[in-house]
Order: sequence, then structure tokens, then C-alpha cells
Amino acid sequence: MTCALQARITVDDRLMFISDVRHQLDPLTDAPQTILLKMVTQRAEPKASVFGQLWVVDYVDGIGAVAAPQATFQVSEAGKAGGSGPCNSYFATAKIEGEAITISGIGSTYKACAPEVMAEEKALFDALARAASYNVEAGKLTISDKVGREILRFSAAS
Repeated sequence: MTCALQARITVDDRLMFISDVRHQLDPLTDAPQTILLKMVTQRAEPKASVFGQLWVVDYVDGIGAVAAPQATFQVSEAGKAGGSGPCNSYFATAKIEGEAITISGIGSTYKACAPEVMAEEKALFDALARAASYNVEAGKLTISDKVGREILRFSAAS
């Protein structure tokens, strides 16, 4: 009597090793039998994208958290960026290559708000203009300046 055996090893529900050959074995024999397993190539988790997501501002360099109303940021693959500042809507051009980001041509509507709100908005626009790199991880977007110092932090809007 013979039977076929296939082996699979998983870790935390991820397939790690598998046999890729059908092994004939005799279950009535005491002799050791060898089954060769191959490591499964693991796919890297896809990198989260900065595109197509509305980001809510959590932190702006120089002022910390932005008071209500919440400021937002969005960027398209076509290079259009913008959102809502603490007072005005704004628009800009974004150039993204790998993890590098450049935001330029920042413009906005012309509503007037309280001086402290306008100061928050100026700090947001100044930080966007200094953007040099970004990282998206676990629903968070961070933007850093050219020396790698974090200047903006966002959370994905639900």
C-alpha cells in the first residue's frame, strides 16, 4: 500500500514552506522517509500610497496641533495638491519621485480669519513649501524637510 503526501508549513497564517513534488511513501515501513520542502517567496506588503487619500493635519512644525476646523491635504498622481487650511481652501503643485516630494505654487482663497488662525495657516503653507520627503505607514503620512526633520504629520480621514 502506498499513499501520497504533501507538506505545508505556515506561520501566523502565512505559507512559508511547501512540498512541490508528490511523494510516494509506504505507511507500513519503519524506514525514515525524506520530504523536501521549498521556501515560498514572500511578497512584500504593498507600500501604502499618498495618492487619492484625504489626509487630516495632526501636526505642523512651529505650532503643533492645528485647532478646529481641521486642515486637510490631498494629492493626485497628476501632481495636483490642495485641501482646506484652518481658514482658506488652498491648491498647489506636487512633484513626487519615490519618497521625495516637492510642493510648489501654493495659492489659496482670500477669506480673513482671526489672527491666530491666519498664523496657523501661514505655518501650514510654509511647511508644505519646505517638504522634501514623505512616508506613509499605518494610516499616517509624515512629511519631512531636506534635513529629514518631521515638519508635517497627517492621519488618513475615514
